[in-house]
Amino acid sequence: MSFSILFPNLPIFVIYHYLQEELMKKILKICAAISVSSAILVGQVIAQSETVLKYMAWSDSELELEQPMIAAFEAANPGVKVESSAMPPKEYWPRLSALAAAGDLPDVFWMSSGFIQSWQADGQIDNIADKVSGIKETEWYGGAISVARLSGGVYSFPKNWVAPVLYYNTKMFDAAGLEYPNSNWRYNDFLKAAKALTLDTNNDGTPDQYGYWVYGRYAHIEPWIFRNGGRLLNVDRTKLEPNAAALEALQFVTDLANVHGVAPKPEMMDGIRQKDVFPMGMAAMWVDGSWNIDGVRKTAGPDFSFGISQIPMGPSVSKGNAVGYAWSDMMAVAPTSKQRDLSWKFIEHMTGPGNKVENFGGGKVPAYRPIAESEAWLERDQYPKNKEVILEIGLGQTTTSFTPSWSKWRGYAASAGGGMNGELDEVLNGRKSLQDAVDAFVEYGNSVLAGN
Repeated sequence: MSFSILFPNLPIFVIYHYLQEELMKKILKICAAISVSSAILVGQVIAQSETVLKYMAWSDSELELEQPMIAAFEAANPGVKVESSAMPPKEYWPRLSALAAAGDLPDVFWMSSGFIQSWQADGQIDNIADKVSGIKETEWYGGAISVARLSGGVYSFPKNWVAPVLYYNTKMFDAAGLEYPNSNWRYNDFLKAAKALTLDTNNDGTPDQYGYWVYGRYAHIEPWIFRNGGRLLNVDRTKLEPNAAALEALQFVTDLANVHGVAPKPEMMDGIRQKDVFPMGMAAMWVDGSWNIDGVRKTAGPDFSFGISQIPMGPSVSKGNAVGYAWSDMMAVAPTSKQRDLSWKFIEHMTGPGNKVENFGGGKVPAYRPIAESEAWLERDQYPKNKEVILEIGLGQTTTSFTPSWSKWRGYAASAGGGMNGELDEVLNGRKSLQDAVDAFVEYGNSVLAGN
């Protein structure tokens, strides 16, 4: 039925105008529907063309520093989106393990020298030997790469490395009229200086200043072993088997507290963070990781004058055979990654020329030599003014004692606890003989290594 029949008195132009409006409304609805459908389709096409690379780290602050590098990688690789995430180490490893169990590992993730053996043995890291073979190895610290060489392959690639060093308070050395430590020092040179630097100024029988500070932690102990030609493990790293040179080193270090009195017993420092003893001026020397350079600066302030040196050599080794202790933080590729080539391209960018010296605080050494050997990294305007000592360690022969379940048999970060760490604390506290402690941690450690 037409409008003219229903409304015979309406002018024809009104009817025509109404019909025109209704037609336009229908046309607009159709156009809107087409527009929405087109937008969805375009979005799907874009989503399908975008390649997502998942990246996971154990430090929020370091990942924040890396964001400009990640943005530069995305800009250089149109269509690539890097999804990055980070969490503290205590959350990182359980989370990463859960992702591995679910077959959902990120394409690229951080790997520790302390855990790489276990992850490689479980088949959770890709062998990237074919990729690494294409780099110019002279531009990298070989020792940092060697940690990842397992079972004939290369299972991660280093971004930075660290090494324990001997920290020394230059003002205390100057006051005692002593020469600073150097890479030619032997155990006896160290002991002579430690005695001269141990001072009881009020004659109450307890030193107000100790020559040295030590407890059973791995970074405090193992450098002395390796610099004496010692080893803790058998050749294939399946059993704890300290050799004579290792026992000689352990005797020397524990005697510093129990025989010579140049180091406090660990229990005397209860309530004080171990890393604060040296910067607070309670001890003239200290062995710990180079990463603590930043910590010393923050605790003691910019005017605290200190230097670093290699750990003294023991009597059982020649200088040419003295081995340094160093290890790296690395980046690994998941064996389940569908972006293998892109993952390696990302690792090359993040660890090599694309990196910035600002991303390596204090004594963390870039694995890429041109950055590490730059004046910007050497920081000669700050203490220590001889950071090249760390680079000398990296250019020499280095080793570690890492094995599967290393943190368990070692008693990582323990104090008065289990494993080698706790047993040596008992010796340093004068409550146990070295032989009894060695017997105990060897028995316990071999049980751990046997999978018990």
